[in-house]
Amino acid sequence: MMFFHEAIARALRSEDITTIFGVMGDANLYMMDSFASLDDAHFISTSNEAGAITAANGYARVTGGLGVACVTHGPALTNTVTGLVESVKDRTPVLLIAGDTAVVDRDNFQNISQRDVVMPTGAGFEQVRSVETAAEDVAVAVRRALSERRPVVLNVPIEFQWEKVEYEPVASRWVPDQAVRPAVDAIEQAVAVIAAARRPLVLSGQGVMSESARAAVARLAHRIGAPLGTTLRGRDSYRGDPHNIGIVGTISHEIALDVIGDADTVIAFGAGLNKWTTMEGSVLDGRRVVQIDVDRDALQRNQAVDAVVLGDAAVVADELVEMLDAIDCPATAFASADLAARLADHSDGGFVDRSGDGTVDLRAAMIAIEKAFPRDRALVYDGGRFIFNAFGLFHVERPRDYVHTVNFGSIGLGMGNAIGAAVGTRRPTLLVTGDGGFMLGGLAEFNTAVRHGLDLVVAVFNDGAYGAEHIQFRRKDMDPARSMFDWPDFAPVAEALGGRGYTVRSMAELDAALAELPRRDRPVLIDIKLDPDQVDSAGH
Repeated sequence: MMFFHEAIARALRSEDITTIFGVMGDANLYMMDSFASLDDAHFISTSNEAGAITAANGYARVTGGLGVACVTHGPALTNTVTGLVESVKDRTPVLLIAGDTAVVDRDNFQNISQRDVVMPTGAGFEQVRSVETAAEDVAVAVRRALSERRPVVLNVPIEFQWEKVEYEPVASRWVPDQAVRPAVDAIEQAVAVIAAARRPLVLSGQGVMSESARAAVARLAHRIGAPLGTTLRGRDSYRGDPHNIGIVGTISHEIALDVIGDADTVIAFGAGLNKWTTMEGSVLDGRRVVQIDVDRDALQRNQAVDAVVLGDAAVVADELVEMLDAIDCPATAFASADLAARLADHSDGGFVDRSGDGTVDLRAAMIAIEKAFPRDRALVYDGGRFIFNAFGLFHVERPRDYVHTVNFGSIGLGMGNAIGAAVGTRRPTLLVTGDGGFMLGGLAEFNTAVRHGLDLVVAVFNDGAYGAEHIQFRRKDMDPARSMFDWPDFAPVAEALGGRGYTVRSMAELDAALAELPRRDRPVLIDIKLDPDQVDSAGH
């Protein structure tokens, strides 16, 4: 026999959960204390529940597994709502364990209908039904989060904590991903479209994360003479390939736009073909389209296509190559030597450095940081006006190392995700954020990174304003003062929170700060001062 809080901790650990992010309160502290006492189990205490849920999201994104957070009842749960919606829109498997007020404690001032809080977010909800069913309820919640690819809240009544139970482990309900073979007629339809193409473009999305899948898709592109492009979420999948045109969509560079405009066929692997990737549909208009995805719900979700293949990206790509070989289909010349030469000559440096009196040019600063920071890293963006430039100027070694945090259009979610990414990768992590996002969601959690000894560098692009609002005022010839803030210098704040801080008002000061990075022994914050009237929100 053991106490319930010990039993549920063991049930969580039996699901191979080793890391939980959270904030303790009376409805979850005994569970988390028991969990942290188990072998190879770690409770990462955050400063705020919003940081806990976003850290779980970042952890799941970089590991490809399940992210787990734990909070107490009432306001602790409501603090996670924005993060829950972000994870729902991100389609990230997250388990949120929420303590709940005792049923008999009707007048508890933290009492709330927790299911009614969760359901509008789009997250799933599972109730721990009794002390005897706890292990099974955990297994079901884990299976749902992984298979449904969304957060699931496991609701745990506080009155169970000190009840005695005979703990018996249950088998995991999760079925690991398996390669799904496509239907023969679907492959034949796809081959018919591809064989007729003269200028094919292969597009790879976040459904092509594994190294084997990326390699198989690249083999197909080489076989048919097609350039390779990616969605934003699949970014940097084919760095080093001479015919990689980079991100396809609203932030494509000029050579990529030329290739997209000339293409007559698009072959999309693991890409939802949303309005940003397709530039409101223009990428697909007048072109034949083949869409391949292991997720049935993704197929034709946003637009009807010419051929649909339900199957694993690697399996489908290899079968397409095999069938194209069998019919002796010639390669096209679309991925030409001339295109490779143009791409090799393409540079991010073609811009005017507008660094001025006490401020730094945004693009110049980003290029300097990109060159100075280790390539083998996790990369996290917060939301903000700076992001359009950041999308094209920062890179990762593997697409899974990039954590996207603007699925809900919120700022302030970057720091939590960066903490999760740093824990999940155990590698240097770069957070690119604005001053508004840092103040909204990053300030308190910077100390979380300090307390847990994370290798995190925070680049704050500080224009002293809410940039999206500032530019609206400017465009209408209105006074932008209401969108501006007289923030304190963030470097001394970072030092007070236990990190290292640098204030940057010139490129020389930025170079000096970056030169110190190899010697860092704690989280670092670089406060980069910008002129709000010199921040281009269009990405060029």
